[in-house]
Parts: sequence; structure tokens; C-alpha cells
Amino acid sequence: MAQRHITKAKCHFFMNNDFSQVLTSLPREGAAPAKTKIVITVGPACQTVEKLVALLEAGVTCARIDLTWAPIEYHRRSLLNLQEAMRRTKRLCAVMLDTLGRELMIKRKYGVDENGWPGIFEQLRITKGQKVTITTDTSAACTNEVLPITYPKFPAMCEVGDSIFLGRYLATGADESSVYLTVTEVTPTEVICEAASDAVLDGLLMVFHTERSNESLSNLQNDLPALTDFDKQAIATLCKEFEVDFVSLSYCRSAEDAMECRDFLASIGAEQTKVIAKCETRQSLFNFRALVDAADAIIISRGNLGLDVVPEKMAMIQKAMISTCAILGKPSIITRVVDTMIRTPRPTRAEATDIANAVLDGVDAIMLGAETYRGNYALETVQTVVDICRAAEEVFDHNNHFDHLHAESEYFLGSDEDPELPRHKLGRTISHASMGSDHGGLHHSMASMANLPRVGSNMNAPITYTAKLESVAASAVKSADKVGAKLMVVVTHTGTTASMVAKYRPAVPVMTLVVPYLKRDGLRWKLEGRSTARQALLTSGLLPMLAAPSPSVAGESLIEEAVQLALGNGWVAPNDHVVVLSRSAMDEFMVKIVSVDEQGLGIKRIRPKSLLDMLKAAGHCIPEEEEEEAPKAAVRIASGRPTLGRGNSVLHGKRNDGLVVATAEAANGTSH
Repeated sequence: MAQRHITKAKCHFFMNNDFSQVLTSLPREGAAPAKTKIVITVGPACQTVEKLVALLEAGVTCARIDLTWAPIEYHRRSLLNLQEAMRRTKRLCAVMLDTLGRELMIKRKYGVDENGWPGIFEQLRITKGQKVTITTDTSAACTNEVLPITYPKFPAMCEVGDSIFLGRYLATGADESSVYLTVTEVTPTEVICEAASDAVLDGLLMVFHTERSNESLSNLQNDLPALTDFDKQAIATLCKEFEVDFVSLSYCRSAEDAMECRDFLASIGAEQTKVIAKCETRQSLFNFRALVDAADAIIISRGNLGLDVVPEKMAMIQKAMISTCAILGKPSIITRVVDTMIRTPRPTRAEATDIANAVLDGVDAIMLGAETYRGNYALETVQTVVDICRAAEEVFDHNNHFDHLHAESEYFLGSDEDPELPRHKLGRTISHASMGSDHGGLHHSMASMANLPRVGSNMNAPITYTAKLESVAASAVKSADKVGAKLMVVVTHTGTTASMVAKYRPAVPVMTLVVPYLKRDGLRWKLEGRSTARQALLTSGLLPMLAAPSPSVAGESLIEEAVQLALGNGWVAPNDHVVVLSRSAMDEFMVKIVSVDEQGLGIKRIRPKSLLDMLKAAGHCIPEEEEEEAPKAAVRIASGRPTLGRGNSVLHGKRNDGLVVATAEAANGTSH
């Protein structure tokens, strides 16, 4: 069996230590939204329409509905309010349902307020050294000394000397309402512990059995299902009435968990809903690569994961997880970033640094839990996190990130037939050759690409569609960098092309034009596309927009409207370049370079000399002896007629209202 390829790590660094690059103020007027996405947890602190409107305007892109606590009707009201907030602000917002899953809880009496929100008002007071008994007898009263647990097999998981974390659900590192317990005795129905510190426990209490081994996985895991009966009931009920974009699978351990969730979604007619694997235990780390392959995104749940991993390793684990997600093109989301803002209007310096470092590592989204769920400064928290993300994005090392991912993509991890074998080597020279044309330039590029040598034991494996798409996306990003574009526009049906472009973290925003399409639903047809646009709101850098339905995803009027919209938002200015990635009616990819006219009214026509300069800037090889004839060739390109020049090079291209498309190929099939 071929040796497994180990992905290389990357590092970000400043080109120099000139402090002027970091001490400047953030641009406000005409600045594109933060590339890093913001997920909030909807709860009593932000459930009203007015508060949701303010949060959407502040930059929130996804609302998390936590099914662990509160009845279905409460969550239904939250989603109704979110719909109204989206209507008022005219902003898209994705919806994420976060499951209860394998959570272990302490059973306590609770009351319900006038809004239907359950609350526990009794406090438990624990003193250092006292005896605390966790019992499986759920009929027992919850007191300072006796805690009934909802899982009857909990004693079988524990051994003397084990460490048990007991704390408030959605607890934070700044909360005093948590305590570590050391197991001193285990019986068939009880786990008797000693408290390691003083604590005042309130709210919904969770139990976390920390891993006893530092090197391996030795704990006996609970046998609870990935989806509880309540999870299934809530998901089915809410998906029937609302468009749910993501299900976050709590305590996801393996690829089988993700598949189980996907099968359940299909059984209730919610195939368009994507599955997010929430990594909360060390077991998820052992299966991480398989989890990334099986899920549509990854949540790095640092609260619970930090209980199962020694603190000195958390930073390295986080970086490795983000890097793996980036290489494989799956969005990564981190939690627990500004815990102190639950009670204060400002973060600590450490928290601000933590957010910035995550952005520089390449994380796609920041998830806020208790900060917006029950915090006193939900709006201030979102505004602060957005500003920190934008500041980090200003100094993000895009070139290093591109080179790192492109080098890893050359190996292109895994084969469709055998994940232990490499697919094929993409080759750096392909990126420029992938510049397609309306006359099928990509077809010729991919034909020559098929002749590339393979690596490893998979020498005869066919080139996958993903590999082709990877090449085109990398080409578009590199072209935007070379011509100094201010914006990228990706026209898509399913969002796959846009996510592949976002993987390479271009230095400019990526306007994602989602063109709805008809999909057969039994004997009926339904229009798909809205969910694709919302789901893009979890991927860094994407600015999704819904376009009018069209039989082609390369309509010239669509590109014109996109540029007009960018002008109206201040994202581009007169004479700026825009790189467009789309597909023609013949299902061929095209990379186009568009320029804004001098008056800032739309797309300008490109003169032959300008076309030549832009082709050269985009990396196309034009021999010096052809320079004199190149302007004439460019005229013929603009009129759509192929031109045969010296050196057996053929130029194909077309210009419609200034949209330039061109590619250069040698007659022998070698791409330039």
C-alpha cells in the first residue's frame, strides 16, 4: 500500500516589521463586509425582531438554534422573528440547528418565563473537598450533595481517579459556575466524587467525563445515539416549516455519525440541508480526516474539546484542524472566543489576539454562544468580533496561503477508489492554461491536462472533476492577483465553484451569483438556489447574491448587473478590474477579466492594446516576435475569429461589451 501523504503545515508572516501596516485605521466607507463569517446563538438575549435586525446589520451571517434547551415552540418563534428581521434588512442569513446528541445532563426542576424560555432559579453551592454523589436515580432531588444524571450507564464509564467536569451548559472559561470533581468511589448506580474547588452552580448543568489517558483513547464512551428522539422530532418539525441550511451534529465521533444524520435528513425530505460535524472530544480528533471528508463543515468546539485535551496542546490542535479543513476545502468554525463579553462591553487583550490568530490561520467563521445566547452585550460582541476579523484580514498573507494550498493540491489527497492512494499531480503550469474562452478554451486545456504524468501508485487513475475545478479556481484567484483586481465574481448553481475559489483565500471579496435552477421532485419541479446562497454565508470571503433564473450561468447581462451592484456598494471604482468565473451554455468554464469604465457606470470596452496587456498580466505567454502582430490578433480575438500566429500558437477569444475571454495554446497540446 502506498505511503500516506502527510500534509505540510503553513505559517503566516508579515513581509516586514513596518508598524505603519498595522497602525492604520480600518476603512469604513465602501469597504466590503468582513470575509470571516459570524454565527450567533439565538436565545433570550437576542430573540426579538429588533435585536436580530441590529445583529444582521452588524454583520451576522448565520443564526444557530440550540435544540439542547427550550421547547420546539420557542425555537419556532425565534425562526419566525429571524424571517422578519431578514425581510426588514433585506439580508440573507443561514439557519443552523444544533442538536442535543450525546450530551450528559443533570436533571433539575425548572420554570418557564412569559416567553416560553425555561429557567432554573435554584443555585447549588459546592465547597472545596466536599463529597458530591452523581446518581442514576432520576427520582432523587437535586441538592448540593446529590446530582441525578440523565444517563443510566454513567457509573460504568468511570474509574477511581477520573476527572469529571460539572458546569453550566454553554459555560465559559470566565464563569465561576463550574467545578472539577475527582472520582473516589464507583458503585453500580453512583459515582462518588470530591470537589476540587468552590463553585456556585446555576442554570442547566452538563457533565463531561474527561479522557484519563494523555496518549490514547481509553475512556469507555457512552452508547447514546448521534441524534436523540427529541433531535429528530425538532429537526423534522422545523424543517417542515422553515428552510434549514445546516444541522450541527453535537459530539460527532465518526463519519458514520454524519452519514446517519444525512440519511435522516433525506428521509424527511431535507436533502438540501448540510451536515456539520461538531468536534468536541478527543475521539473526534482520532477520526478527524474521515469526519472532514464525510461532513460539509467542521465546528471546532473549543469549550468541550478543551476539557478533553491538555491546555498546552490546544493551540496546535486548533491550527492543525483549520489547516486540514483548508486543504480539503471544508469550512471551519471555532467557538468560545470572547467569553468575558457576556458581562463586559470589551474583550480582553488575549481574546482579541485569539480571534486575530484564528483568522490568520484561515478559519472561515466565528461562532458566538453564551455571548449572544444570554449575554448582556450581544450587539457590541458582534461589532467587536467583526472589527477584529477585518483587521486581521487586512494583513492576511494571501500569497503564502495560495502557495501552500496549491502545493498540497498538486498531490491532491486521496483517490475516489482508495483514499490511501494519491489522485494526480495538478502541476503549477496548468493554472494559467485554465483560462477558458467562449469557444471552448477549457476543453483544450483539460485535454492537454489529461496527458500529465501521475504520481504514486495510482498512475492510471482518471482525472476527477474536482481536480479540474481545483485548477480553474486556482487560475481565477491567481489571475485576480496578477491584474490587481478589486473583486471576483463567481456565477454558480450549486456553490461548489465558489467554495473552491474561497478555499484559496483571494485577497479580494468573492461575489457569488447563485443562479436558481429547476430540480425534479417526483412528478413536480421546484426551484433550487436560495439554500445555496445562504449556505455560502458560512464560507470565508463569499458574498452570495441571488440572481434571476437563467438557462445559462454565463449571461453577459448578469455580469453587467453584478458590476453595477458592486459599484453601488462601493466595492469597485472606475477603471478597476473584476475577474469573473462562470460557465457557458456548452458547460465550459470561463475566466474573464472585466474593467469598470471611467465614469463608473458599468463595464468598459477593451482596446486591443489593453487586451494584450491584460493577457500578459494574467500570465499568458506571447512571444516577443508576435508583439507587432498581437494588436491585430487582439482585434480578431475581440470579434470572435480565431487567429493563427507564429510559433504554431492559436488564440481563441471573444469580446462582448468589454468582457474579455482568451486562452493561448500550442498546436501540439502544450498549454502556455
